[in-house]
Amino acid sequence: MKLGRLNHIGVATPDLDAAIAHYRDVMGASDITEPFVLESQKVRVAFVNTPGENGTAGTQIELLEPTDPDSAVGKWLAKNPLGGQHHICYEVPDIHEAKAWFEAQGKRVLGEPRIGAHGTMIFFVHPQDMGGQLTEIMETPKEAH
Repeated sequence: MKLGRLNHIGVATPDLDAAIAHYRDVMGASDITEPFVLESQKVRVAFVNTPGENGTAGTQIELLEPTDPDSAVGKWLAKNPLGGQHHICYEVPDIHEAKAWFEAQGKRVLGEPRIGAHGTMIFFVHPQDMGGQLTEIMETPKEAH
């Protein structure tokens, strides 16, 4: 497996509209996607696009508001009501190769690869196997590189 770039940092929030306003008004973000619902994860999502350098894409901030308190993000927010960093996401060239690689090391992959918010295949690795950090592994979007 070959680790790719840090694609995004997932930030859980109890109020997506307030989080968008924070990134726009306090942090000066000028490129924020329109919110959309990702039914499979029971979240409302928007991406804050940070500027890259030398023609590269910057790392995104994925803002996540649960649409169901029993969703994974909803349960996380119940323990962290102010919100905050939920996960980090790295790109890989081949999602199935990456899954096999993590599993061969005894890492707990949480579910099968599935379509994520970028429309590409993803999976998560248990935080206890990743230095305490919930880690998303995402197949590099074909159009991005």
